[in-house]
Amino acid sequence: MELAKQNWPDKYDINRLVTIQNDVDKIIGGKKTSVRRNDRYADPGDSMTLNGRTVIVEHVFPQKLREITDDDARQEGYSDLEEYKSGITSIHGEDVWDPEQVVWAHELKVA
Repeated sequence: MELAKQNWPDKYDINRLVTIQNDVDKIIGGKKTSVRRNDRYADPGDSMTLNGRTVIVEHVFPQKLREITDDDARQEGYSDLEEYKSGITSIHGEDVWDPEQVVWAHELKVA
């Protein structure tokens, strides 16, 4: 899905992008290199501090849930797409997994 950057929604506070300690640990440990959220929290080049480490946002792009692959799920810290879907629906409920739902992928790198 292509969405011209000039039509991107305003971004939320980057410090709200990752709030679950388990996710922070996975990012610092290199097991999670992307975060998908319903809203946009950063632009490429933005950074945040997690557990005293600087994490840089390398890429940000919109993606429909139906476009998420096993590779994307592994970047999220899961073994495959089914495990990712199960993790998301266990937190937010079954109805959240609408294949047409657009989420914002934030690809990260620990500095």
